[in-house]
Parts: sequence; C-alpha cells; structure tokens
Amino acid sequence: MQFLTMTPFQRKASITTKTYINSALLLGLSAVFSSSLQASTLTEYSAEYNVLRKGKIHGKATREFTQVADNTYALSYETDVKWMIFTEKRTEQSLFKYENGETKPLHYSLNREGTRPDKNFRIKFDRDNKQLFSKEYEYPLKVEWDESRQDVLSYQNQLRHELKEGKTQFSYPIIDKNGNVRLYNFKVVGKETITLPIGNVETIKVKRLYDSNKRHAMAWFAPKYDYMLVQMLKGKDGVEQFQIQMTSQSAKPKQ
Repeated sequence: MQFLTMTPFQRKASITTKTYINSALLLGLSAVFSSSLQASTLTEYSAEYNVLRKGKIHGKATREFTQVADNTYALSYETDVKWMIFTEKRTEQSLFKYENGETKPLHYSLNREGTRPDKNFRIKFDRDNKQLFSKEYEYPLKVEWDESRQDVLSYQNQLRHELKEGKTQFSYPIIDKNGNVRLYNFKVVGKETITLPIGNVETIKVKRLYDSNKRHAMAWFAPKYDYMLVQMLKGKDGVEQFQIQMTSQSAKPKQ
C-alpha cells in the first residue's frame, strides 16, 4: 500500500527515515509537540518486502514507522526495482500527528529517479494557519482548507487504525502537490490465510474501489503483526502489474 499509489518501479532510495528525522524540518518538532499531548498508542516498526511481477522478484521495498515526538510520527516507504530495461528508485515520506484516533498530516515528500524522468516534490500542511504549501513551501496552494485531507502515505496509518476498530468501509480525500483532491475508497472483502516468506499468516483482505473496472488493487493486513501490511497486489486490464510480499518485520520497543 503504497498500496495504491506505488508503481511497479518504486525505489529503495538512499534517503532513510533517519536522515528524514534529522532534516531541518524536524529539528524543532519535539519542542512543538511534546507538551500536554496524550500518550502515544502506536507501535514503531520496520519491515522488508519482495517486489514481484508474475511470481519473479524484481526488487526490494522497505517500510519504516518511527515516533519523532509525542504524538508525532514519520512513515517512510522505499523501493528499488529493476524490470527488463526499466529501473526505478523511489522514496516517499510522511510526517503526521496522531491524536484521539485521527491522523493529521504535516509534511509529505517524494523523490524518484530511474528510467522515467526524475521526480520530486513536497507538500506542507500548515495546520496552525490552515494553509497548504508546495515547492519547498514557497508557494501556497489556492485550495480551501479541509481537516480531513490526507497525503498518499498518512491515510494508510488511518486505515490501519480503523481496521483495528473493526470498520469495513473506508474513504479518504487525498491531496496532491497541485492541491487537487482524489477520493480513495476501500472495503474489507474478508479474511484470508496467505503464504508468505515469513510463513502462513492470517490476514484481513482490503480492496480499493475504483471508478473503472480496468484497475484493481488488494492489500492484506495481519492482526498478528499489529495490522501491518504484509502483502499487496495491483493490476490493470486484468494483468498483474506488481505484487509485494513481506519477508521480515521488526516491531521496535517503546522507549
């Protein structure tokens, strides 16, 4: 899950969550968010995945979820994929607050390089002034503020939380670098035991609902692993585009 925004050519980039946390953006976060907030309820983790196409491994992916201050978290997703003459390395990172069961994005960044043209952009959610900024925060986006909007990673944290609550239908307004909004809709289609490199895992299977039948995407979440994403499949016109499968995971103990 990049479920639903990841292409088969995503990347494991050189920029890690550790670098992200040490960036200028995060230097003052502890002072901003550490006072008078309720205790964290989320578990830090890291996970590794194979990226497959038609059963063959074409790359690796990693996800890392880290607490950077009270109720403030960083989620990174990195892939490095080679398929025939096509290569892509990609890093996406989201910084958000999580309070009272609600995920509130603060910052999103994307860096991509490879066969396709390189691409990078950032979005800042200035929650104090109810304003969105893009392009290194120099340009405010002319879009009406809406507290419910998510970036393409932060919504995944919200979906995971709502799965834990037992919800079966989900809808998230996702905003892009230009201020455009797309609605991501999902539903639980059932429980399924799947076989992964880490063994047999009981999962909850979630389907993304598209406007067109040409595309399809499924994601499998494991209650055993605190509802982490363990498998994802995406296709178009009945043909598999890519699949990711968890190969290892390590939940980080709280300090």
